[in-house]
Amino acid sequence: MATPSETVPPELAGALDRAVRVLFGTSWGRARGWIEAGKVRVDGAIVRESTARVRAGARIAFDERARRTRPGDLTDEQVVYVDQHVVVVVKPAGVSTVPYDETDADTLDARVRGWLAGRRGARGGRPSLGIVHRLDKQTSGLVVFTRTWLAKSVLALQFRKHTVHRRYLAVAQGEVPTRTIRSFLLANRGDGLRGSARGTPPADAREAVTHFERIEALRGATLVGCRLETGRTHQIRIHLGEWGHPVLGESVYVRGFVGTLLAAPRLMLHAAELGFVHPATEREMRWEAEMPEDMRELVRGLKGRGP
Repeated sequence: MATPSETVPPELAGALDRAVRVLFGTSWGRARGWIEAGKVRVDGAIVRESTARVRAGARIAFDERARRTRPGDLTDEQVVYVDQHVVVVVKPAGVSTVPYDETDADTLDARVRGWLAGRRGARGGRPSLGIVHRLDKQTSGLVVFTRTWLAKSVLALQFRKHTVHRRYLAVAQGEVPTRTIRSFLLANRGDGLRGSARGTPPADAREAVTHFERIEALRGATLVGCRLETGRTHQIRIHLGEWGHPVLGESVYVRGFVGTLLAAPRLMLHAAELGFVHPATEREMRWEAEMPEDMRELVRGLKGRGP
């Protein structure tokens, strides 16, 4: 049975609950209940805020059979691949990959453990889960977790050897050309921030290489593809910030920037592609995660069109 969906006409652009009520012929209370229960999607993404704004042309889908989820639940759609060795998921922005401290309970690894524990046929006990890489809290996109010691050891080696394919999308300040940046990163470049060494790099500096591809020029910014040859902490953010083109929403690597920074609701960085050799089957595997709605909306606005 197909999931009912409708396109928002210009006269219904605005609050989501109003659009749902009119498009699906229901009451205010039921429309808001559907939204809060996670049964409504806007352009493919679950939206739980009744007052969230929707643009004309957005596609709203309603699935009455969708399992009611809590905000901290991982949805089936966020799990793009799972087997007995690995699980690949799409991380939403605003969630830490792992706990930052003892108060950080709602993390991506906790959500994945909960999803695995709730699968049909799952047995009791805390599901085993390994971490081989992370995304910043405000970065969205693809993350792999390991489920066996073999998978963790093999994938950790692939990450160390830089054979894992990782490509990000970023909205960066200014006119960004296609270019490769190679530098040696330090935990403290001299002003308390991570950054590139100047002159002859010291022994503790680590080489960092990012390949930037200009995808689309926007008003005051550029949509950029960022392929990691190495994967150092904050590598993309550091390279773009030091280049004079900080990621929109950046609050750390903007020291010394001259000009007016464009506003963004969060760090506009998304892990769009992930690929590696499967640790057990030795098959080449690759996944893509489309740009989330908040980034798409920002890009639309910077093209000169309204939301």
